[in-house]
Amino acid sequence: MKLVFATHNKNKFEEVRKLVPNHIELLSLTDIDCFEEISETGETLQENAKIKSDFVRKNYGLDCFSDDTGLLVDALNGEPGVYSARYAGPSKSAEANMEKILNKMGLLENRSARFETVISLHFQGIHHFFTGTVDGKIIKEKRGENGFGYDPIFMPNGYLETFAELPLEIKNKIGHRGKAMAQLMDYLKKNS
Repeated sequence: MKLVFATHNKNKFEEVRKLVPNHIELLSLTDIDCFEEISETGETLQENAKIKSDFVRKNYGLDCFSDDTGLLVDALNGEPGVYSARYAGPSKSAEANMEKILNKMGLLENRSARFETVISLHFQGIHHFFTGTVDGKIIKEKRGENGFGYDPIFMPNGYLETFAELPLEIKNKIGHRGKAMAQLMDYLKKNS
């Protein structure tokens, strides 16, 4: 079975590939010769994920899934949320995004936050959504070399390491994307 993961993000693609069984040939947007940036104009994570999966289905006719992920910081009234990738500007700089959050939070006591991933699946003419979340907190300085995005400043509840310090196997097991992917894989197992 071939399945497109509608992303250009190599880090995200590699993280997800480890969650997909070998009998599924996982393809990225680059693999299907889609090099354009799909505009994420939705106001929610679900809307943005659907925009990307709809685009691939309409223009390439392939079964696919896409995701949108947001970091929601309680002390910042849920920011950056749906704007997580472009929080510090259109360049999508992870470093600038983390610096903006750390600067806005300063020495605030309430550091609680959560990651949320919504996956939109177009499969055999049917459309589904899967959601995964993980609660944690924003630490006061970046730590760790693994992962991507906000991983160096996010510490999941129950751990003393950030996502950027944890092995990928643990991040995939406890993390937002891993939880949403587990639901997706369960659906595909039952329906393919």
